[in-house]
Amino acid sequence: MKTVTLVRLTKNDREQFIKDNQEAFNYGALEEFGLRNDHFEDDGEIISRETIEASIDSGEAYRIMKDGQPVGGVVIKVEGEMGDLDLLFVSPKAHSKGIGYAAWCAVEQLHPEVTVWETVTPYFEKRNIHFYVNRCGFHIVEFFNNHHPDPNDPDVVQQTDEQFPDGMFRFEKRLK
Repeated sequence: MKTVTLVRLTKNDREQFIKDNQEAFNYGALEEFGLRNDHFEDDGEIISRETIEASIDSGEAYRIMKDGQPVGGVVIKVEGEMGDLDLLFVSPKAHSKGIGYAAWCAVEQLHPEVTVWETVTPYFEKRNIHFYVNRCGFHIVEFFNNHHPDPNDPDVVQQTDEQFPDGMFRFEKRLK
């Protein structure tokens, strides 16, 4: 088995990265909700193009590569000792092969100065919750919902966010 690597996203691969990200996120939502679309941002996507582009533009974006082929992607933001895992996705065709975990280990190696990593995921993403807690060593530290909105999300503060009214988990991983 060849090593999973991270390769910095290029301008030429940006469009495919966005499409692959949407495919991966839609897969989890469709698995949970079927064709009901009340959790999709726009145009039938669980995560909109605008959201992905904003993430790429404000962070470090990488392709997850295995055997020379793109199998996912990750976007992170790092400020000193704090890191934010903004997006991490693996193609549904490559699930359950250790790719996500290997990519996460590569992220940690890329930024050894980070002592606290954070991320969020929707309440329904059981696969993600398992991955972050049981594989990567994150802990659930907060549950954002209608009774406890995320103070950093302007849509939630203004109570206009209808996408995940049942909540989002916030995770932290503290490194020694």
